[in-house]
Amino acid sequence: MSLIKNSPSWAVDEHKMFADSTRRLFDAEMAPNIEKWAEQGIVDRDFWKTVGQQGVMGGSIAEEYGGFGGGIGFDAITVYEQGRTGDTGWGYGIQSIVIHYLNAYGSEEQKKKWLPKLVSGDHVAAIAMTEPGTGSDLQNVQTYAEKDGNHYKINGSKIFITNGHTADLVVIVAKTDRNAGARGISLIVLETEGAEGFRRGRNLKKLGMKGSDTAELFFEDVRVPTANLLGPEEGQGFYQLMKQLPWERLMIGITALGFIDFAIAETVKYVQDRKAFGSRIMDFQNTRFKLAECKTKAELLRSFVNDGLARLEAGELDAATASMAKWWGSQTQNEVMHECLQLHGGYGFMMEYPIARLYADSRVQMIYGGTNEIMKELIARSLDV
Repeated sequence: MSLIKNSPSWAVDEHKMFADSTRRLFDAEMAPNIEKWAEQGIVDRDFWKTVGQQGVMGGSIAEEYGGFGGGIGFDAITVYEQGRTGDTGWGYGIQSIVIHYLNAYGSEEQKKKWLPKLVSGDHVAAIAMTEPGTGSDLQNVQTYAEKDGNHYKINGSKIFITNGHTADLVVIVAKTDRNAGARGISLIVLETEGAEGFRRGRNLKKLGMKGSDTAELFFEDVRVPTANLLGPEEGQGFYQLMKQLPWERLMIGITALGFIDFAIAETVKYVQDRKAFGSRIMDFQNTRFKLAECKTKAELLRSFVNDGLARLEAGELDAATASMAKWWGSQTQNEVMHECLQLHGGYGFMMEYPIARLYADSRVQMIYGGTNEIMKELIARSLDV
């Protein structure tokens, strides 16, 4: 199964070759390590460098910054293939978002300094966005940055930060003007090595995604050069976040599709081998009907996210459509995981079967990137004009 199996309009031969090589790489280097990463609560840094050397993270970045100058479709393939491998530990999704922040809003100096290291896997990135008291309400973040000569002093805390324990670069969402609401938000890049006053909290224990290091981050008078501001002036952060959210939300839908394809393949193998009452479970009508429903949902989602990718490549993906991809994809993902686990019977509750891990890993897809309830509100606003 593939994201581009039906040859969507945005895909060319280079995408197909990239998909094949990425799949082989993930099958060889990612799949055997998924359980180890889940047990240790973190993905080995060597893996980041391995995939970086293979160009997996540089598809949409110009050659002068370490990429190979393709479009965002290459990033979409990487996201899908990770899901299709059944992994949620590797924090590429966040890495991709930060790469696109820098590519879109970074100065020439910032791009040359940071993009090659992110593309190569030498640096891992995080986004310090969510706070204990704000959740999805980004306009009311409390972390603030005050100018002190040619530096900012940053104070505050963040929670649920993917790649938080491994990040070399952290894009901090902070108020540079605490009285200006959304217009007071800026994005500031922190280089974590040797940063005084910066502290990482515990690796948070989660229901799923156990291989993904997820941390609390604390900032106590952390000094960051004003040159690390993203964009030409302060107060652009909320706009920058909103401008990049369509990719983040579409990416969640693409991840969902990868998971769904993996879950269906695993379940088909199981019900073909497992017998009950003298027959294969696959031969029962209920099994066949449930799998038919799951497969249909997968193909509908595949068509929708590919249409979204074509719009994104053309610069035409609107917030409402991206929100649809996020909520529909994640909702469908959880529905399919429910049915596939049920078809495994008691073994579906055993962690030795991938479906149990996928079931737990899937739940957060309906929460991060903006809860599905917020997605529905954004969609509704597009109707109320």
